[in-house]
Amino acid sequence: MTDQAPLLQVEDLAKYFVTRRGPFRTPHVTRAVNGISFRLQRGRTLGLVGESGCGKSTTGRLVLRLMQPTSGRVTLAGQDITDLSESELRPLRRRMQPVFQDPYASLNPRFRAVDIVSEPLRNFGIGDAGERRSRVSTLLARVGLNDDHLDRFAHEFSGGQRQRLGIARALALEPELIVCDEAVSALDVSVQAQIINLLRDLQEERGVSYIFITHDLAVASYLCHEIAVMHRGQIVEHGPAEQVLSAPEHAYTRALLAAVPGNAPTASVT
Repeated sequence: MTDQAPLLQVEDLAKYFVTRRGPFRTPHVTRAVNGISFRLQRGRTLGLVGESGCGKSTTGRLVLRLMQPTSGRVTLAGQDITDLSESELRPLRRRMQPVFQDPYASLNPRFRAVDIVSEPLRNFGIGDAGERRSRVSTLLARVGLNDDHLDRFAHEFSGGQRQRLGIARALALEPELIVCDEAVSALDVSVQAQIINLLRDLQEERGVSYIFITHDLAVASYLCHEIAVMHRGQIVEHGPAEQVLSAPEHAYTRALLAAVPGNAPTASVT
């Protein structure tokens, strides 16, 4: 696995924000992401773990090029995408998709489910209306919904169902990479387990790679092959999930593990 070219390579990635504070409007630089590097192989999951404000969500947006890096490089399947224009990025959008924390906020409340999931297909001119509806029906079935849900609006779904809808939309273009940004943190524990199992099944079937952003090490332990722990914009520990969870080397990682209720989590992904 390590000899293969990575699907994603991030090198010395940084994102700084400049704000002005005080009566003299003195410039202040916030280093949201400060020189991080990692690789992601095809069909694998990297967990970005850390407390709120550590830079993990910003990293996900930089990888997806929803945000322009201050410096560093992002390479997708051997192609440097760091400085591509929006028109140059457009064909690559098919290959990388997000799943957000709050599915309701990311779903158009005026769209029915069939329109929400088929929107990426329409944007790229894939199929006619009938073909798109058939494809959406197949996608909904795969994420545990059915044809009865096709014409429902977002507010008519439960939280777990809305997240399934968001996953179906992300899968519509058959991407190679999906960035899951706190994708299960707002869900009940039982629903979290269902979504995590769904993500694992989809990875086995389709070979999709995930960046799984979470503050919860217990959740990450069930899905991630590798874990990168972020603190103040930097990766302070990175390695196989089992190694990071069973023998953490950094004090911040040990503090995160100590905060997990009950016994420390152990990795279950092989």
